[in-house]
Amino acid sequence: MRLTSKLTRVAVGVASLALAATACGGTSSENDGGGGSKEDLGLAIAYDIGGKGDQSFNDAAYAGLAKAKDEFGYKTADVEPTEGETDADKEQRLASLARQGYNPVIGVGFAYGPAMKAVAAKYPDTTFGIVDSVVEGDNVTSLVFAEEQASYLAGVAAAKATKTKTVGFVGGVDIPLIHKFQAGFEQGVKDTDAKVKVIPQYLTQTAEEGGFSSPDKGKAAAEGQIEKKADVVYQAAGLSGQGVIEAAAKAKVWAIGVDSDQYQQEALAAYKDYILTSALKDVGGAVYALAKSVQEDKPLTGTQVFDLKEDGVGLSESNPKMAEVPGLTDAVAKAKEGIIDGSIKVRTE
Repeated sequence: MRLTSKLTRVAVGVASLALAATACGGTSSENDGGGGSKEDLGLAIAYDIGGKGDQSFNDAAYAGLAKAKDEFGYKTADVEPTEGETDADKEQRLASLARQGYNPVIGVGFAYGPAMKAVAAKYPDTTFGIVDSVVEGDNVTSLVFAEEQASYLAGVAAAKATKTKTVGFVGGVDIPLIHKFQAGFEQGVKDTDAKVKVIPQYLTQTAEEGGFSSPDKGKAAAEGQIEKKADVVYQAAGLSGQGVIEAAAKAKVWAIGVDSDQYQQEALAAYKDYILTSALKDVGGAVYALAKSVQEDKPLTGTQVFDLKEDGVGLSESNPKMAEVPGLTDAVAKAKEGIIDGSIKVRTE
């Protein structure tokens, strides 16, 4: 079954909570002081590579958890990944959370796919959620996004902001999910100004090689693109993206963030003047929406698609310098309207 859910502006409240997320390790749980019986347990999330504190994808998920905890007053848990872990490790993690009584249990990232499929069948009374992947199951909700649409808007902004007619794209890992970011970005650039060159680069072929968790790799890639005259660099690289932003700020060129509004992230405050905008992906809103549906005893089911029309993706406008770039605001607004009304079809590869 394929469903589409409206987030009804959840992103605003969730984004503000994301600012509180900071790096930490291990497993953490938060209790409102209740008895902690199985009936009292609420949302649990298991982080993707890079973990909490990435100022991006995982922190957005944490913001959704924090909002649910604050609103529903129940115990929550968030669990860190381990380096070099296997599907069996992920399966054990999800099973442990379900066994303790958490509901829903959400795997943050496509890497949880095989583990989710195996565990969900063993715990039919628990609602499971997975971000960025589709897993079939009566008690599994797949939370997926139209990343290509937000990336298209980022491409429009980049084409308007570049002075060298050269922009860069840094993808964390060479996989279909990140190809969506690249495809949308390149299309947005070319539709806006066909003379602008896009330099794409992927950090690794597999996640295990650190493509989503190595700021040094991101920094080196961005430095290479900047040497080739790129004066706007868009990154879809998780924690590695922090290195891209650092390199851009050091060279005094534009960076475009991803997933969260990275202009607003405290850990990136030193570089914020060079973060033009961010391609938003409301992971926190999706996490919260699933938690709310379970709390109301009406669990979301099937595949939930969060796109531009539903405010599930978008482009941040926090940096006032965006308005100083000639034509940028109007071009982005026109592109957004075209995507929503269907006159612009954005590629996914």
